[in-house]
Formats: sequence, structure tokens, C-alpha cells
Amino acid sequence: MSKDNNFSNFSDALADAVEKASPSIVLVDGRRRFPASGILYTEDLVLTAEHVLERDADIGVILANSTEITAEVIGRDPSSDLALLKLAEPVEGAAKPFQGEMRVGELVLALGRHSNKGIEASLGVVSFINGPMRTHRGGLIERFIRTDAVPLPGFSGGALINANGQIVGINTSGLSHGTLLTLPASMAWQTAQTLAKHGSIKRGYLGIRSQIVEIPQTAFEKLGREQAAGLLVIQIETNSPSAESELAVGDIIVGIAGEPVSDHDQLAGILTGDIVGQMAGVELLRVGELLTVDIMVGEHKMNRHGRQDGPETHHGDRRHGRHSPRSHGGSHP
Repeated sequence: MSKDNNFSNFSDALADAVEKASPSIVLVDGRRRFPASGILYTEDLVLTAEHVLERDADIGVILANSTEITAEVIGRDPSSDLALLKLAEPVEGAAKPFQGEMRVGELVLALGRHSNKGIEASLGVVSFINGPMRTHRGGLIERFIRTDAVPLPGFSGGALINANGQIVGINTSGLSHGTLLTLPASMAWQTAQTLAKHGSIKRGYLGIRSQIVEIPQTAFEKLGREQAAGLLVIQIETNSPSAESELAVGDIIVGIAGEPVSDHDQLAGILTGDIVGQMAGVELLRVGELLTVDIMVGEHKMNRHGRQDGPETHHGDRRHGRHSPRSHGGSHP
């Protein structure tokens, strides 16, 4: 087989991948400037980027066959920049997410539909997979994918697909000052499932101010595991969940709800979902002794911009569940 035929076959395979995924990619008109994209999550729900929605109702959705349907927001999670729309009527073409793991170096295509003229695609490779990451919106995402695909206008809310046309994630420029990042499909679909059920994502807090410290070697035997660091409690906020518990300044938090805690991001990841509003066992070191105290995990209400109200952080320590406000600019993708 000639080299020309090999290249032609490769080109056809990419076009086939786009054609396979195209019915699941829709246009979402929910802001004043450029429309964005979305993914058919089910026959009557669309998953998209939260930052592209400036209103909650009378949102226009254009399907692959150019049919236009109205939709309304039924759930938002500004922290992960995801939102779920309810279509006025069911349609065909719901996406099936990729269930495997992506690898750095894989060929991928970013897809978007920001006009009724058809699907748009941008070719790239997976250049970086990492996480967790603190976003400029004050939230925490456990994992993200970065590619070198060109972020064309309106691509936020659209899909990242692999060479087989499978949806491996949802693209957004709303988490990192305009840089296009991809939330893995497994994580995005899990968030969408919660939004469909509850309309929001619960995020908890303890009401402490803490800093990372090394755990003394003498404590390893009592912990029963190797753990290099924990969180030293340096302040307990008045009228907070921790203030109503036996937690004390000077304690070193090393775990919660059976999960080890070495830094602030780990703690934030644990204090999400069903644990909010529940009593949780906080494992700590106090004067060299291992103790467990019970704390009722409080719930933070995040504002429209994905930020939590509260004092700013200082000198590398963190008031858990409260992060300093930072401005963010709009972007077209």
C-alpha cells in the first residue's frame, strides 16, 4: 500500500470519528455574544459549560439536523464549570462517554457547534493529564486533560473525542483564564448525574484555618501507614462546625471519613457530596497521640461565579472551604 493511501485512510478515519460523534454535539445559545456548544447527555438533557449561560430560561439549542429547541437550566456547578439543560422535548443522539483512561500523546479532536452551518473540529494530541487543580473560580477539579487542539470560538461545552469517535471529555475555557481544558467524561457525567438529581453539587467545610506540616516519624506507628504530612489547625472559626466539636488549635488533621489527608486539596475533595451535612470522623494527632473526633460537616453555598463567601487566605494557610475571591474575564471559546 502506498504512503498516499495510508495518509488518505488516516484522514478518512478522522472524518469518520467526527461524523460518529457529530449528532451528540449541539449549539447552545445562552449568552449575549457568541453561542457555545453542548453535548446531548440524555434524550432530553444537555451538558454544557456553566460560564456560557447568562440566563436560566429561554435558551436556544440547535441540533445536528438544524432543529431548534428551547431549554432551561436545571443545574449548575460553577466550581467545575458544568451546567445541565432540560430540553422542551426529547431528541435522538444522546452521547455515550468513553470509559477508559486517556494517555499523553493520543490523537484527539475538539468538536464544537457554534452556528447552524455544521460541526467544527480541531485536531491535536493529549499533551498533559494532571490534577487536582485549584481553578481561578475558587473550585477544585480532581483531574483535567490539556491538548494542543486550537480552541475555536464557541468550543466551550463541546466534546473532546478520540480517534474512534468516542467522547472522552467536555471542553471549557472557563476554568483557567481562557485556556481550553477538558474535564474527563467520567467526571463530567458523574457531575451531570448529581445535577440532574439535586440541581447543584454539595461542598462542605469544617471552619478551620490550617497549614501543611510534616508528620513526626514517631507518629507513623500509631497511624499505621506512611503519610508525610497533615494539616495543622491554627485557627477555628466562631460558630463553625469545628467550633462545636472537640477539635482544638494545635491538632494535626491526618484523615477524615477513613481517607488520609495530607494537604488542603485532599481535604476539599473529601468534603464533597454525601458527606456534607453528615457526622464525619476526623482523625488527628494531638501531642503525639492519635485521636478521632466527630464533626458535623457544614455546607457552603457557592455564588453564581463559583466562589464561596468568606475571608481571604493568608501566607499559604487556608480557611478550609473559604477561598479568596479573584476576578475572571470572559472568553469566547
